[in-house]
Amino acid sequence: MTYVICQPCIGVKDASCVDVCPVDCIHAREEDEQYFIDPDECIDCGACVPACPVDAIFDEGGVPPEWRDFTRINAEYFEKQR
Repeated sequence: MTYVICQPCIGVKDASCVDVCPVDCIHAREEDEQYFIDPDECIDCGACVPACPVDAIFDEGGVPPEWRDFTRINAEYFEKQR
């Protein structure tokens, strides 16, 4: 299971989660509206969750129903990069 960054990150893009990630799996380009977690690199440690000031990060199984599309959006972001 991986962690997913959801809607509350859009427009905020606070890098607190990036700073605490031990495997550097949280990425974004300058033009991106939010950060994304690489599901292949995430080690499921959860360090990013309490660091997020807008409560935008959830474990994959705990993503609220209204934000379930973000699981796919996060994965597709990295598929396009590879």
